[in-house]
Amino acid sequence: MISEVQAAPQAIHCGNLLDVRAGRLIEDQVITWDKDGVIIFVGPASSAPKGITRINLSGLTCLPGLIDVHTHVTSDPQNSGYKGLGISAPREAVIGVKNARLLLLSGFTSIRNVGAWHYTDVAVRDGINAGEIPGPRMMVSGPPLTITGGHCDENLLPSEFNFKAEGVADGPWAVRQKIREVIKFGADVIKVCASGGVLSKGGQPGAEQYTLEEMQAIVSEAHRLGRKVAAHAHGTESIKDAIRAGVDSVEHCSFIDDEGIRLAKERDTYLVFDIYNDDYILSHGEKNGVLPESLEKNRQLGRLQRENFRKAFQAGARMAFGTDSGVYPHGDNAKQFAKMVEWGMKPVDAIRAATINAADLLGQAGKVGVLEKSYYADVVAVRGDPLEDITILEDVSFIMKGGKVYRDDIAK
Repeated sequence: MISEVQAAPQAIHCGNLLDVRAGRLIEDQVITWDKDGVIIFVGPASSAPKGITRINLSGLTCLPGLIDVHTHVTSDPQNSGYKGLGISAPREAVIGVKNARLLLLSGFTSIRNVGAWHYTDVAVRDGINAGEIPGPRMMVSGPPLTITGGHCDENLLPSEFNFKAEGVADGPWAVRQKIREVIKFGADVIKVCASGGVLSKGGQPGAEQYTLEEMQAIVSEAHRLGRKVAAHAHGTESIKDAIRAGVDSVEHCSFIDDEGIRLAKERDTYLVFDIYNDDYILSHGEKNGVLPESLEKNRQLGRLQRENFRKAFQAGARMAFGTDSGVYPHGDNAKQFAKMVEWGMKPVDAIRAATINAADLLGQAGKVGVLEKSYYADVVAVRGDPLEDITILEDVSFIMKGGKVYRDDIAK
């Protein structure tokens, strides 16, 4: 059952609680929180504070609210290709409001949004923070930086329109200026398109876009201004240049090689592989308006990306959970967990990627990602043991963010 925000009780009684650090379930636990939605106690039910009304989740397993570090909350897959040209900025913001609610109600209490036009993701984030709309905690990038004519520019219109995307910047000083601009209008993180992409017209995913010099300027400026950098990079050399430049995460990573994995390990760079969405794109892309050339590019790199995911994980690279939602329907984000397990992870590894690792990448370690004292009371609960069957995370029964209940299929 889905409900609007309810008046928050002060305690939850969990049949089991997943300690994501230790990777084990702890039986019969209680979580309490204060008026600010911050946890003040986690421990055995027998030791919990008395006289507090409890939500009875004794038949469920509780775990931290999930985190997706690669979303496009103001995008919908049915608006792919030329269909997207008809979406106005106000309409995009409305789509973002709808999708923010879907993400929260599927168990994702925090997200990083890496790419939206017209700062619509800033508007959605601000509406959530003001308590005006339901949604996850959001860190947002606004328009992604890109070269003229590259992936993340707008290449669907003919030359007489003289149109370029908001994030276009060429050269080291131009990219510094663009970073200052997107921060001015609300960006929490800088998204840069370092290589070509799949779902844009022209170019190839493996093609280099920004030079190493430009990437170094991007990272230098962003870090100087207190922002992390997420680099879209499919291509082998673009991945390595992004890592050498000092980005905080590389997104997609399709053509990463052994040297790229080694560099990522040496520099503690997070790798974010979106290994579920290929299935959706190939089955639904044509009717959604995805360009034929994009479908072909997706066919060529889908399996390779998954094989490189397994290779990077087995090599010990740092990995965070990111799905590229918006390319497929928001709310289906948890379907990627099964793919991560299929391609080499244990369920606990996949859960850590979407909790403690993701929180660290977001710079939110100590606030989200585990259920411990002084963290936000962001809690999801499921029927069964996700360490045995990761797919149960696709059907969350209870969702709380900051001590407020947004979904409770148990109580009613």
